[in-house]
Amino acid sequence: MRESAAPPSVLASAVRIAVACAGAVPAVVVRLSGGEPAPGAAVGVFGLGVLSAALLLMWAAETARADMAGALALALLAFIAVLPEYAVDLYFAYAAGSDPSYAAYAAANMTGANRLLVGVGWPLVALAAALSRRRRGVAPGPVVLEPHRRIDVAFLAVAAVVAFVMPLTREISWYVPVVLIPWYGYYLYRIGKCGSGEMEEMVGVPARLAALPRAGRRTTTAVLFAGAAAVVFACAEPFAHGLVEAGASLGIDRFVLVQWLAPLASEAPELIVAVVFAWRARAGDGLGALLSSKVNQWTLLVGCLPLAYALGGGGAALPLVTRQVDEVALTAAQTVLAVVVLLDLRFARWQAAALFVLFAVQFALPGEYAREVLTYVYLGLAALLLTTRVRYLPATGRALGGRIEGDPHF
Repeated sequence: MRESAAPPSVLASAVRIAVACAGAVPAVVVRLSGGEPAPGAAVGVFGLGVLSAALLLMWAAETARADMAGALALALLAFIAVLPEYAVDLYFAYAAGSDPSYAAYAAANMTGANRLLVGVGWPLVALAAALSRRRRGVAPGPVVLEPHRRIDVAFLAVAAVVAFVMPLTREISWYVPVVLIPWYGYYLYRIGKCGSGEMEEMVGVPARLAALPRAGRRTTTAVLFAGAAAVVFACAEPFAHGLVEAGASLGIDRFVLVQWLAPLASEAPELIVAVVFAWRARAGDGLGALLSSKVNQWTLLVGCLPLAYALGGGGAALPLVTRQVDEVALTAAQTVLAVVVLLDLRFARWQAAALFVLFAVQFALPGEYAREVLTYVYLGLAALLLTTRVRYLPATGRALGGRIEGDPHF
């Protein structure tokens, strides 16, 4: 590991952490007091809390890499950063147990969040990486992932195939968590075995925290993770509802808001962290964090939905109406294309542009028939691109249980 040669002073780091914490204080106070600010005010107060939590998460995740495998640290970051999405989506699923109208919202929020992650998040990382290269006078090139990221691609590929069971059966049944939750657990086990290798130079607050004695460093990192997670849980629901209510007052369709506006809010922490990584010449880490989040959401989150629905008084399966069937199929198809794109562990600018354009097309053609056509477009492009990447399939398959080719630390 290489540490920063000149970490900031203790006072400077403490001030930065204090400022970030101060940004979250109003949201926590309002939440604990039971106050219900107007929708516009809620967006401002709780949005600031989400941004503050994102900053704390980024510092904690970077510092954690001094004590664990870099891949596992990023997976931990991805898990905690996606907590807003869990809080909002599981709330909808739980409420659907007693009010069936919420079932549509649960599926809408989940599919919207997943498609935003790939259709907007991944291209944002590529854009930030390109701008960072230009700023540093470096020649343009693709975002390159480390060899151990084959684990993420392989696990996501299996989850994508399993996902097509949901639109075919028109429900998220009891056996989905039985399969997907252990699958995510095994993914963490595999990621945890990755060696950390040589770490990039730390700068700013993480450099100072990494210079602390081991006990103090680990305690501080745990406190930052726990505090940021608590803020995320406190802010996610009121932030999302504030956005929904503010938009509804303007006459915007509530379903559209739940599918797109609420996930945009709940995905903010991980998107911010990933873009900052890319801007700081760590695009591989930024894309890796979002890839880990995608595995997380397409396994653990989906698996938790029927459990929350059952706890809320529903049955053993969360039903999907016609529109949700199409949305889940479309999301699964987008995931398949995303997997194929990353089979060679390189994410080119034209691929980022293609994912974004395909994502944007659904808003220009929002009808049911258009969603079906777009599903086949995703699958068709995936099949076409796969013909040029078949040679990567054996290595990707072996990543599920064997040695990672090209990774000397695995």
